[in-house]
Amino acid sequence: MIRTFIVEDEQPILEAILEILKSHCKEVEVIGTSDNVSDAVMQIKEKLPDLVLMDINILGGTSFDVLEKLGEINFKLIFITAFEEYAIKAIKFAALDYLVKPLDPFELISAIEKASKSIEKEHSQVMFQTLLSNLTSSEKKFDRIILKTAESIFLINIQDITHIEADGSYTRFFINDGRKIMVSKVIKEYDEMLTEFGFLRVHQSHITNIGYIERFDKNDGGYLVLKDKTIVPVSHRKKDSLLNLLENIGKS
Repeated sequence: MIRTFIVEDEQPILEAILEILKSHCKEVEVIGTSDNVSDAVMQIKEKLPDLVLMDINILGGTSFDVLEKLGEINFKLIFITAFEEYAIKAIKFAALDYLVKPLDPFELISAIEKASKSIEKEHSQVMFQTLLSNLTSSEKKFDRIILKTAESIFLINIQDITHIEADGSYTRFFINDGRKIMVSKVIKEYDEMLTEFGFLRVHQSHITNIGYIERFDKNDGGYLVLKDKTIVPVSHRKKDSLLNLLENIGKS
């Protein structure tokens, strides 16, 4: 059984979650609920759940306040939230799971099934610390991203990524220390996440950190040469926007 605790201050939503879990998630044992920061901290410390479903905005503060007060995080967590762009972006960078209100019962069931297969206690602390670090950044700029593989979890400084390459439904990250990290997500997700951090999708299968570009070579239709001499193809559709960007950088 998955010992599950729920933090939710909207009674109708709490009741809906409880009914879905009771009807469709037989492996879940709900060991308690709470609607506020102080009580949630106390109960989670006392009951030591395997899984916590937690609304972001609750009485007395936010779920992030709960995480900070808990200190050590040794449970799987699924956030539940109304759409808040900044909070959701931080959750994505920390590779944590979330559900958006109004809750879709099938998405909740799917999230519970996923959690039941991977109660990643050994990884939770690193993921939550990454989340809190990014959320408390004074400039609202994230510094680090979590990359999860089947065997490991990597905490990577965003600007240490030189380029990113699609490999079917997987994505390979190239790090400036020579590491290559393969994750089971499509490249499109990282395109959307990293654009504002100086990354540019120059090809259907390639994203490049602009800071690692050494030159654009016009031979063979055009390609990028990175500082480590890696060759990155540039699609015809992306060439004009890339050249404009490089020209503007040169003028600055």
